[in-house]
Amino acid sequence: MTADARTSPALASLSAAGVSVWLDELSRDRIREGDLARDIDERAVVGVTTNPSIFAAAVSGSSLYDPQIADLASRGVDVGEAVRTITATDVREACDVLRPVYDRTDGVDGRVSIEVDPRLAHDTTATIAEARYLWWLVDRPNVMIKIPATRAGLPAITAALSEGISVNVTLIFSLDRYREVIEAFLSGVEQADAAGHDVAKIVSVASFFVSRVDSKVDGLLDDKEPGHPARGTAAIANARLAMELHEQTLASDRFGTLAAKGVHPQRPLWASTSVKDDAYPDTMYVDELVTGGVVNTMPMSTLEAVADHGRTPVDASSWDAVAGTYDAARSALEAIEQAGISMADVTAELEAEGVDKFVASWEELLDHVSQAMSGQ
Repeated sequence: MTADARTSPALASLSAAGVSVWLDELSRDRIREGDLARDIDERAVVGVTTNPSIFAAAVSGSSLYDPQIADLASRGVDVGEAVRTITATDVREACDVLRPVYDRTDGVDGRVSIEVDPRLAHDTTATIAEARYLWWLVDRPNVMIKIPATRAGLPAITAALSEGISVNVTLIFSLDRYREVIEAFLSGVEQADAAGHDVAKIVSVASFFVSRVDSKVDGLLDDKEPGHPARGTAAIANARLAMELHEQTLASDRFGTLAAKGVHPQRPLWASTSVKDDAYPDTMYVDELVTGGVVNTMPMSTLEAVADHGRTPVDASSWDAVAGTYDAARSALEAIEQAGISMADVTAELEAEGVDKFVASWEELLDHVSQAMSGQ
């Protein structure tokens, strides 16, 4: 997408380099007061991601939800259905705001993600049912259903894609799990094609989490040796090797057969891009992962930091911070293993913690809506 003349030079450079800028934030205030439209016009935003934590903050922090909550309460709607209705309303309205982007990019961007109930992360059948319901409830072609890359989530990803549902695969931390996500994607679109779906309309992204990896690894390194030279290297190396896997997939005969039928690549999406350690540049997980054909979803604080002081290369079209880095990335992860830290253990812990955090946020959202519905 061509950046608007009002877009900050740094964000325009990202777009020119082939990075789709998505906003990892949504609220009814942002939609209805025009902020989201301005993000599209002035910040190169071409998509939105949400999660339970985002909705918990949005609903508890705004009075714009009160009339809908009152209506739901008067109808005696169950609190779980009330939360689905509230969140789906926001996502539907955001989809409408982003519809021109969707049309302009042939459906690649202009997407808004909504997550299945995180309490279902280890239940394949329930996750599939929830994905179908949310797809129907939002009822917009540019919605994406977020399904976690847990062991139980993998077959749900395949099943949803096979039915023509666009999927944002979330909570990916390990390279081994990403390989399984790629297989789930390929199998899903193959089944969709066999079932007669228009596979050109199915879009998927694979959300590879970044900063949380450094937070976990750095803490373990500090326990062994304060100031260890490997600090701050794990997340970027991990993500860069995920890009290598993506490129291998694109070069495979299997994907080539699908691409000939109109299947879009399942783009890597860099998530958790806010810096958790003040010692690191606040745009690190954006600048160091620039490459064509990816998405970077940023919370507003990171988006504003990039807009203010992100990189602005003279020729952004040739800007690539990932190509040619794979051997160095492997060496970085090997150094971490040699320090006595198992990346397999780290990523397994991060997946479990990620599910737990989203469950806690979902329950916080349920509690807030329940209290509001009961007039407390």
